[in-house]
Amino acid sequence: MHNGNLQKIYTVSELNADIKTLVEENFPFVWVCGEISNFRRPASGHSYFTLKDDAAQINAVMFRGQQRQLKFEPEDGMSITGMGRISVYEPRGTYQIILEYLEPAGIGALQIAFEKLKARLAEKGYFDQAHKKPLPAIPRKIAVITSPTGSVIYDILKILHRRFPNVHIQIIPVKVQGSDAQAEIVAGLQLINSRAEADVAILARGGGSLEDLQAFNSESVATAIFLSQIPIVSAIGHETDFTIADFVADLRAPTPSAAAELVVANKIELERRIADLASMLKSNFYNYIDKLRFELQTFFLKLIDPRKRIQDLRLRLDDLAARLNRIVISDLHIRKDRLFWWNDRLAANTPSILSQKINDKLEQKVTNLLKTYVIYINAKRAVLRETSARLNALSPIAILERGYSITRTIPAARVVRDPETVALDQDLEVMVAKGALICRVKGKSTHGKKNL
Repeated sequence: MHNGNLQKIYTVSELNADIKTLVEENFPFVWVCGEISNFRRPASGHSYFTLKDDAAQINAVMFRGQQRQLKFEPEDGMSITGMGRISVYEPRGTYQIILEYLEPAGIGALQIAFEKLKARLAEKGYFDQAHKKPLPAIPRKIAVITSPTGSVIYDILKILHRRFPNVHIQIIPVKVQGSDAQAEIVAGLQLINSRAEADVAILARGGGSLEDLQAFNSESVATAIFLSQIPIVSAIGHETDFTIADFVADLRAPTPSAAAELVVANKIELERRIADLASMLKSNFYNYIDKLRFELQTFFLKLIDPRKRIQDLRLRLDDLAARLNRIVISDLHIRKDRLFWWNDRLAANTPSILSQKINDKLEQKVTNLLKTYVIYINAKRAVLRETSARLNALSPIAILERGYSITRTIPAARVVRDPETVALDQDLEVMVAKGALICRVKGKSTHGKKNL
């Protein structure tokens, strides 16, 4: 049946292929949450299951390579959050999600919220290095904001006491997890800023899951840290744990113990350093005094009685005056001798005498030139005669005058050296001393063999 327009007719394979391309291009990677059902894992090691909610379901697969990163064992009835790509299984015309990442439900939402808050605060400039405050070299008072019952406070106090026994420590007890933790941490930060007694503050807690660290991933805590006029050192969780508070804080310590070592120097090392500097300063001061004493003594020895100095200057003045007088007289004699010399030279080089000398030189040069010309002409004539004799001896004409001849082809004028190069009845030019002959070949012989 035709209606005048050509309509494309798909095969089932073509239709499934186009649907596969359309779906995979528009849903490259998606996050999805749901409940696992019909979980199975055949001998291939891949996991196949159905992901469903109250109103719908979708087939899901997770290949063996991606399962190595799982930190839990999936099972039926478990609520999960996963990330994967939508794909169409062409042979059956069904679509499914191929999961690349999987975690129990709840963690994914927290992680997404963490990333969104991190991006928003970064855009506001909370993490910029320009806002980071330097830590004091030797703080007079250290505030510690943490739980008073955990092991963290004891570790911090132990290290602070070991490194600087008499440092003043102020403990701000707060909850570090739970519903009230966020408000108490903000209140603790505001308290130390209102008192303005501490030089630096440590915000600390031990390790835990993402839910346990949620109070430190809140915007209110991040804002309180950012607005703090007191430098904040964050020491939250283990070395691999990162929270929003770590990014906003002026300095992040990998552990609470490391934070205690960062905020205060080792008192024994400082005392040793002070002693070394004092010893060096004392030594440098004594050396400087000795140097000044030596210079003063040197200057004292150089001091001379003014009257002796005046006498020395008078003697030097008389000496210089005598030397100047001798130099002037000597210069006058030199200039007088030079004047006499120029007068004698000028008298010997008057125009008439100079002209006579030039005429004598000119006549002598003309005479020498004529003699040289005669000698040169005679030499060239002798060379010409010798060269003419040698040329006549080598001339082909002299050879022809002795009865020889030169035979050449006509019209190429090539010299004939071999009878085989000419043909019978060919015209040849025979050159002799008095002229040339035009001859025709009637016969020829080569090595005694005749060819007529």
